[in-house]
Amino acid sequence: MRVWQSAMDLVVLIYKATQDFPRSEQFGLVSQMRRASVSVPSNIAEGYGRGSQADRLRFFYIARGSLLELETQIAIAARLAYAGANVLIGQTEKVFAQLSALITRMQDEAFLASGIRPQAWGV
Repeated sequence: MRVWQSAMDLVVLIYKATQDFPRSEQFGLVSQMRRASVSVPSNIAEGYGRGSQADRLRFFYIARGSLLELETQIAIAARLAYAGANVLIGQTEKVFAQLSALITRMQDEAFLASGIRPQAWGV
């Protein structure tokens, strides 16, 4: 799956970029960024392993939340002028767009499967 692969690529980028962060951040920002980045593909994978569409969506939302947490941490690193932080933004935006598109598509499919049509609302 494309979004999972993009999220895995992001993890690798995060690990490489945070190697150059100050040693004082090893148990602070570095640890948080690495955990948040690993959470994204992990929750995507767990979502795909779930039996119901509602469960899948729940894990995809968790993945997106972890991604937004990571974006905030990258913004903090950029404000602190840590090397490599700005390079990470493009990949997080790519994963966010792919994950949001997947969530939207699944919600649309659920809506269509419900049998409710816009005409029923007088639209």
